[in-house]
Amino acid sequence: MQLKPLAKGRFNQRWEQDYPLIERVIMECVTETKALKKGVHLMTQGQAFSSLVFVKQGRVSLGHTARNGRSFQLGTMNCDSQLFGEMEFFTQYRCQLDIIANEPLEIAIISGDKLQLSLTQHPQLALFFASAMAIDYQDTVDIFTRRMLYPISYNIAFDLYHQHLNDLPVDGFTKRYLEAERFATTDRVYRRAIKNLEELGLIEREKDSIRILDLNALKAFVEEGK
Repeated sequence: MQLKPLAKGRFNQRWEQDYPLIERVIMECVTETKALKKGVHLMTQGQAFSSLVFVKQGRVSLGHTARNGRSFQLGTMNCDSQLFGEMEFFTQYRCQLDIIANEPLEIAIISGDKLQLSLTQHPQLALFFASAMAIDYQDTVDIFTRRMLYPISYNIAFDLYHQHLNDLPVDGFTKRYLEAERFATTDRVYRRAIKNLEELGLIEREKDSIRILDLNALKAFVEEGK
């Protein structure tokens, strides 16, 4: 979840008002800082985690690998005072995702025990956590349900259109096989879906990216929802 106030949600004004307290409480729970190289895990799927991780700036990727070996990539995120491990902090479940540094970055480790004590001393901060986690939860469920219920070509078109609008919670990858995993499919199926969108005149595939050829037609395709 993002530590900074978000301009949405029922309690966003209260969030803004209490932000100095929120930031102070979280930073008082920091026990150490670490410099990570690109490719290093911040958190690992299946890990029992008693701390939280704070990233002020830097890009990370989030993914999950099933027991059958198939991988799903949620995408990449450009962190802006991002907190990871908050769900595990409340549930005491094991970590569900691999969170990996996509570039060298600095992280701060936040003690779960200190945070628990701080929340009992400042119970109003639970309102902030509840709001932030609810927003993240609904954004994530929206991604998962769209991936399950719509064809690959539609999901790619939706993603491209909303990348243009810059209103997605996570971004994509430059590597094609990772993009295929982001849409829960294989590289072959991903390439076929891209070709379909090209044949419709909506996009053009370039070396390391995809260019929108007809924004209005792409919007109509997305809004049609087929």
